[in-house]
Amino acid sequence: MNEQQLREAVIDTALETNRRGLNQGTSGNVSVRCGHGLLITPSGVAYEDLAPEDLVYMDADGHWPAHQKPSSEWHFHRAILREREDIHAVVHVHSVYASVVAIQQRDIPPLHYMIAAAGGDSIRCAPYATFGTPELSRHALAALDDRYACLLANHGMIATGPDLARALWLTEEVELLAQQYVLSLSIGGPALLDAAEMQRVREAFKQYGPRREAAPNGSGQEPDEP
Repeated sequence: MNEQQLREAVIDTALETNRRGLNQGTSGNVSVRCGHGLLITPSGVAYEDLAPEDLVYMDADGHWPAHQKPSSEWHFHRAILREREDIHAVVHVHSVYASVVAIQQRDIPPLHYMIAAAGGDSIRCAPYATFGTPELSRHALAALDDRYACLLANHGMIATGPDLARALWLTEEVELLAQQYVLSLSIGGPALLDAAEMQRVREAFKQYGPRREAAPNGSGQEPDEP
């Protein structure tokens, strides 16, 4: 996609997080790799009010146009896209169940095989740090090591992917897994899958993902379960 199409796709993705009940108000943010930098949603603007020109282009050194203000969480967006060549899109939300687990500062353990969609046998919870800080960015990067999603303690979640469609899909999957975890704790706690099974699932997931017939707006198609 060219830059204009990427701008439109970021807005579509951001709006979709609200439509799916994954986010509300101005609490989340979305970014996508663009050339040698990234496009990111601006600070304090409701998604429904966004126009393509409102998205902020940030170069690899963290510079942006003086008349614009990127999301307060730009530190971890830039760090993730800089350090992870396999990631091209980042979605951050304060979805209800993921935030509940994050408030407890818990990882999501291997209670379901779909945990492997995030790249490992758990979804880690990064230690708490004040929002918008380089410290939070460092914690998030560590929690995402060999993973595509993580929780942020007392905050929310980050989901990533090779494109916006995959990152949005994973956001919804992590929220569902968090809901399953919270509900299972209410009836005695989950029976967990063992390491050998999770390894088998991760191998199967290498052939699993969104089909690439992406629509012109970059929305793509969501994958079927394996």
